[in-house]
Order: sequence, then C-alpha cells, then structure tokens
Amino acid sequence: MSNKLYVGNLPHDVTEEELIENFDDIGKCISAKVIRDRVTGISKGFAFVEMSTEEEAREAIRKCKGVEFDGRKLIVNEAKPKKVKSADKPGGKNK
Repeated sequence: MSNKLYVGNLPHDVTEEELIENFDDIGKCISAKVIRDRVTGISKGFAFVEMSTEEEAREAIRKCKGVEFDGRKLIVNEAKPKKVKSADKPGGKNK
C-alpha cells in the first residue's frame, strides 16, 4: 500500500489547507492537492492527500471513509497510479 490517498465527493469550495488540517487529526499529512478544472479553476470534487506513513494512510481510510465533510460523505481510498493514454505510450499515435 502507498501513503497517497484519493479523497472524493468533496465540496467544490474545499481548500488544500482544510484537507491538511482535517487529515492532520489522524496523522501527519504531508500534502493535499485539490484537482481543479484547467479552464475554470473550479474544483472537480476530488483531491489527493499524502500521509507520512502507510500506516497513517490506512488509518485515514478507516476513519474517514463515509464520514460527512461539509454535508457530503467522503470517499477515501488508496490513490491509483495515473493511467497513461495510448497516445502517450511508446508507439502510440500522437495527433
């Protein structure tokens, strides 16, 4: 398991600082990155949070999954590696 988490179903006005503050209650939160639309800058409703250890990441999943945050039930899972688009793969067609 990794120490990086996917946190979904977030309110669109959540900040990285709020996430760090909330996850720091469980363990040491190293970073938080709210994913935003490139054009509008509006949150897409999910973020990636990095805890200092795998154990703290497991604890964060256990304690935060389904917990209400600003009226929304959180989705918290281990972050999955980003999938590479076929155009970005060697031998893929770049247009």
